[in-house]
Amino acid sequence: MTLLEKLKAVTTVVADSGDMNAIREHHPEDATTNPSLILKAAAQPIYQPLIEQAVSLARQQGGSQETQLINASDHLAVNIGVALLSQVPGKVSTEVDARLSYDRGLCVAKARKLIRLYEHQGVDRSRVLIKLASTWQGIKAAEELELEGIHCNLTLLFSFAQARACAEAGVWLISPFVGRIYDWYRDRNLLTSDDPQQDPGVVSVRRIYDYFKQHRYPTVIMGASFRKVEQVLALAGCDRLTISPVLLDELATRDGELPTMLKPPVIAQEAPSPLSESEFNWLHNQDPMAVDKLAEGIRLFAQDQEKLEGLLKAAFAREAVGQV
Repeated sequence: MTLLEKLKAVTTVVADSGDMNAIREHHPEDATTNPSLILKAAAQPIYQPLIEQAVSLARQQGGSQETQLINASDHLAVNIGVALLSQVPGKVSTEVDARLSYDRGLCVAKARKLIRLYEHQGVDRSRVLIKLASTWQGIKAAEELELEGIHCNLTLLFSFAQARACAEAGVWLISPFVGRIYDWYRDRNLLTSDDPQQDPGVVSVRRIYDYFKQHRYPTVIMGASFRKVEQVLALAGCDRLTISPVLLDELATRDGELPTMLKPPVIAQEAPSPLSESEFNWLHNQDPMAVDKLAEGIRLFAQDQEKLEGLLKAAFAREAVGQV
């Protein structure tokens, strides 16, 4: 058995990609997307009809140019999600515009809209996870959405405070970012060991896993943003791991032993009182890495969203020429 086959025996493997070919090859349970992955996918010929359809639908709905652009972006994200769902048996994650990350009300409204678009295409909401940045506002938006049966994936998660607040809010899944934590420590020459078990991103996920299982929180933990296979293997046994096609390829061509590294503790403990907003902010801001990476992640996702909108503007222009 390959390492990928062995990993699938102890962890649900998710494709961190919008690449249809990679998904067909590796047969993941779920698929995740974000603005960066949607931007990359939009450049593939297979997705060009989905872009044209999104633009056409937005044009038909009318409104200002800005409104049409927003609607086209939403239609495209859902179109790609529906295409991915045709290839995986489980769920797809679709991200709310990162520029809304500090507005609870707009996060809720956008999530409801995306779910309506999925349901209009015949996709049950149980197969969709709405991705929100793990700001306090994003977490509180997810808490509201979960009560409506809209399950959420809280992303850009770097601090223990973020993870704890998500569990207390009852969100369905969190995505702690292993690789970006590793990057922060590496770039500052703060890594103290090459041992994957000492990798700061791996340590962060292990701490969250132990805490959630110890307090019997049902929130699913999905390690994300891996830089190398060793980080993936160090988290074998985690609820879920979302993995890029490059690392899926490497896992599929390697064999060897794969011990289960994460196992739930036997003894449960009573959960503490939920964090208040001020407690959350204080604890999160004690971690400079988490503060830096959350802000950076939101900025980068917003930049890629704007690039994607540039592609859609060009598609609107092409359609207009074709209509003349």
